[in-house]
Amino acid sequence: MERAVGFLVLPLVFFASQINCQEAILHISNESTNKEYCIVHNQSWTPLSQTLDDALQYPLVNMTFTVLCNTSGVVPGVVKGKALVVMRGDCDFSQKALVAQSLGATTLLIASKTLLITPSANDSEYAKISIPLALMRYRDFIEAQQVFSGRMQVKLYAPPHPKIDASIIVMLLIAIVTVALGGFWSGTCERDRMNGDGGGGESKADPKELFLYSPLKVVIFVAMMCGMLVLMYFFYNIMVHFIIAIFCLASASALFSCVDAVMEILSCPSGSFSIKNYNFSVRSLILAAVCISIAVVWGVYRNEDRWIWILQDFLGVAFCLNFMKTISLSNFKICVILLSLLLVYDVFFVFITPFFTKNGVSIMVQVALGPDASGEKLPVVMRVPRFSAWAQNLCGMQFSILGYGDIIIPGLLVAYCSRFDVWINSSRKIYFVSCCIAYLLGMIVTFAVMLLSGMGQPALLYLVPFTLTASAVVAACRGEMRQFWAGTTYMVRRPVLDSSREPLLPEGRTDGALEGEVC
Repeated sequence: MERAVGFLVLPLVFFASQINCQEAILHISNESTNKEYCIVHNQSWTPLSQTLDDALQYPLVNMTFTVLCNTSGVVPGVVKGKALVVMRGDCDFSQKALVAQSLGATTLLIASKTLLITPSANDSEYAKISIPLALMRYRDFIEAQQVFSGRMQVKLYAPPHPKIDASIIVMLLIAIVTVALGGFWSGTCERDRMNGDGGGGESKADPKELFLYSPLKVVIFVAMMCGMLVLMYFFYNIMVHFIIAIFCLASASALFSCVDAVMEILSCPSGSFSIKNYNFSVRSLILAAVCISIAVVWGVYRNEDRWIWILQDFLGVAFCLNFMKTISLSNFKICVILLSLLLVYDVFFVFITPFFTKNGVSIMVQVALGPDASGEKLPVVMRVPRFSAWAQNLCGMQFSILGYGDIIIPGLLVAYCSRFDVWINSSRKIYFVSCCIAYLLGMIVTFAVMLLSGMGQPALLYLVPFTLTASAVVAACRGEMRQFWAGTTYMVRRPVLDSSREPLLPEGRTDGALEGEVC
């Protein structure tokens, strides 16, 4: 199951981003009560104050009976020096603003029953408007009328939010801890397999483990990923629910695998029993029920942004850990081919495809974030809310996001380095530690470039060079590049492969490059 969902979601999970919009705050008050609502504005119109204290206060006039495309039915004396609320539709934003301005209004609020968008106009129209203009939800205005039964005073302001948000630090910790744990788990499983065969001969393969050993198969795999991403771009509304269902099953299975491994370390009793010659573990049954329940809760409440991101990140970490433990790259050559191809894939679908799409948005971004801001999203990212985005969170939770692929793909290299440390009996785990440090530095550079450029970045553009270079330098300095490049000295162990396959390194070698070699 993990392999199936991995193939389906990996095509679109290589993207680090911050969601950023032009949201602001509408502060409504009377003598005894005050409340704030989301509005969307455009800085090209009259800019808003950055603080509530600096914002000017005006009485609010309800004119939602008109769309204000002309002055008919409006008494200038009623609206002069006041803020207006009118309905959206029938004419351009600039025309509404010009009419309101001609009537002497000081602020124009446009109530919308549909999705809020950034109000825009031709460049020549902006200079003609001298009053603030913003969109608000119609349902928010109805609520405000119920809360403030009498007169309403309004202020509009757009508090700035710092580029560096605490969510980036949290995201960085999630990424590096997941990669380090996944690599450590892979290395520990490799050591257990080698110790389990009595210290000699071939170690037995885990039937759940998949080995990537053929360059041709890696190329075919990446090509199929490209095709899957394009299919998702054109048939998003059809495939999104299928991907969500698959993710629920795979994340429940991954969570079971992770928690079960922890319980084995803690020596928790299993409490087995038998029914008609079939053995069952009470611990496994209870754990499976809990994991499935967690995945179902996420599936039911997946669009509840206020808290469901915690559950999605929890399941995402389990999915990434299990993926890194299940998928094994057999040598550094395969690592270089896979990571290099995915780097090209990442850059192409983020930077090149905008030149071919109708709306100028990259295929990667369009699929990862969804074509509809209010529709279903694919569960392919870690999400952490931006803690300092007060105005934006009124309109809807704003998130810093990191694709699973930016954890999994470098994590496969980290896992290979961890297994190689086991093969050479390295007590300091030099390859594993070096690759983890390189991954951390690559993530820091990724976020730094994102903050400086103000746009999302394909994280593999920085992670791949950092991790591959660090691993190669360590191998070259230790004089082990030949062994590191070729991989394990024993045969690839997947049961379905031909058991007559030759070892990746010759047996009986006398160069002494590998310490504690098991073959």
